[in-house]
Amino acid sequence: MTGRRSFRLLTVTALCVVALGGCSGPSPLSGYDPAESVVQGEAAPTAASPFWVDPDSEAARQVKAWETKGRSADAKALKRIAERPVADWPPGDNPVPVIERAVRSAAGARRTVVLVAYNIPHRDCGLYSAGGAADAGAYGRWMDAFAGAIGDARAVVILEPDAVPHVADGCTLAEHHEERFGLLSGAVARLKQQPHTKVYLDAGNPAWISDPAKITDPLRRAGIGEADGFSLNVSNFQSNNAVKAFGTRLSGLLDGAHFVMDTSRNGAGPLPRSRAQAWCNPPGRALGTPPTTSTGSELLDAYLWIKRPGESDGPCRGGPAAGTWWPDYALGLARRVRD
Repeated sequence: MTGRRSFRLLTVTALCVVALGGCSGPSPLSGYDPAESVVQGEAAPTAASPFWVDPDSEAARQVKAWETKGRSADAKALKRIAERPVADWPPGDNPVPVIERAVRSAAGARRTVVLVAYNIPHRDCGLYSAGGAADAGAYGRWMDAFAGAIGDARAVVILEPDAVPHVADGCTLAEHHEERFGLLSGAVARLKQQPHTKVYLDAGNPAWISDPAKITDPLRRAGIGEADGFSLNVSNFQSNNAVKAFGTRLSGLLDGAHFVMDTSRNGAGPLPRSRAQAWCNPPGRALGTPPTTSTGSELLDAYLWIKRPGESDGPCRGGPAAGTWWPDYALGLARRVRD
């Protein structure tokens, strides 16, 4: 299967400037306590990475605004987001402008763009990130535009976070299962028409799908055999060790498929004691391993920041709507990084 081929084949050798970006002042709603700050001096050293860094991200703009206002310590800490590569999530109405902008900028820097395709019909079972394409036809047209905008660029696409796990756990209604499998396998096939695009089908996280055997058949029906592998821990907080162990077990059930994992916010692990909505803006979390292809594992192709750190999970714990930039939360994530 194509997933056996290492993602590293598409990387270029270079050091990617990485560090974190800005946000607003501390808030009790963010779970950030200034006393928790462990950032000293300059932002952390850069990490080897082939991925594109958006020079005009929300975090980058925040850093500039804070520097102008004289908030130099906060701006310095938050460069840990602004100067690191983070995935783009093109919108459901028209993905083309976002992708084309990223592709143009990345080409100039000789970097690989990381994109998330997140527009499946009946998305998120009607929860905080509900929405998606109106129907199968609309999704097919959207995906065709998405893939076409990538063109010949080097790209990694994380395909539909939660879509397969929501089938596996029964959240998505049974009447939608066959359509979903068809749309996902079709999306894999369409994206793989682009010569330098790698595709990873999302497979949830070990705190959600505890038994990897439960998701193997859904992944096969969704086209994992034609993809480059699967993604884990998207927008979640499970530790590197827990995710690696789960990924290795799942890979063994999928003919050695490779995987990538989201480390954007797992530096302090998950919220203790399995509290309600532990996945939604949990306090006290920290940025995780910076994006890199140097993983020390033949199966793990890359650590990625798939969830955009500093963007809300939804209107819980005082947060704004899902996907909205939340400076207070971003500052907390950055301040808790331990070098």
